[in-house]
Amino acid sequence: MRLILVRHGETPTNVDHLLDTAVPGPGLTALGERQAAALPEVLAGEDIEALYASTLVRTQLTAAPLAAARGLDVRVRDGLREIAAGDLEMLPGDLGHGELYLRTALAWAAGNTGLRMPGGESGAEFLARYDAVVAEAADSGAACVALVSHGAAVRTWTAARAHNVDIPFAAARRLANTGVVVLEGSPADGWKALTWAGATVAPEGEPGPTGEPLGDGGPAGERLGWTGG
Repeated sequence: MRLILVRHGETPTNVDHLLDTAVPGPGLTALGERQAAALPEVLAGEDIEALYASTLVRTQLTAAPLAAARGLDVRVRDGLREIAAGDLEMLPGDLGHGELYLRTALAWAAGNTGLRMPGGESGAEFLARYDAVVAEAADSGAACVALVSHGAAVRTWTAARAHNVDIPFAAARRLANTGVVVLEGSPADGWKALTWAGATVAPEGEPGPTGEPLGDGGPAGERLGWTGG
């Protein structure tokens, strides 16, 4: 299956750099609406047969133009929502809070799934709910599926499940609003990332994607490329 993971369009709390992960969350800014409207053209070359979004309003608004263009229903699933910030909810993400949030998420991708977000979910809980939606999509029989989700969720799940994406790569590469990660594979056979925000991801066995060491340079939220939910 070809799996297309899309981050939602810009929200007011993205502009304000807040850790905003709770349901239902805000809508889109005017720029976010334009980003959503551009998705059908951005994904024109993809033969999308099924379309999913999270329970947060911003993903459903982002998916709506693509759904209308392709004649698809948007299947809303809670498993695709952003990684819950817990005690960090609505705190500034461009300060140390954002670094703690993303460090915790990337620790899950590295295998420390028992670690819990302060006041929030564990890595095992996050991966289980996201995996369940991906498995549902695979079981649908669709050859190409798009999931409109959230920045940290997409980066963490991809780093945990794609065999050719490592933690430094995911940490160093932000996923902008309506940024796209394309993978292929299946829950049984595993996943390979093909592109990340339009750039080709090196196949396994070739000089791999490498990122910057965690914690080097720049404000805390920027060191790990936090971009908000």
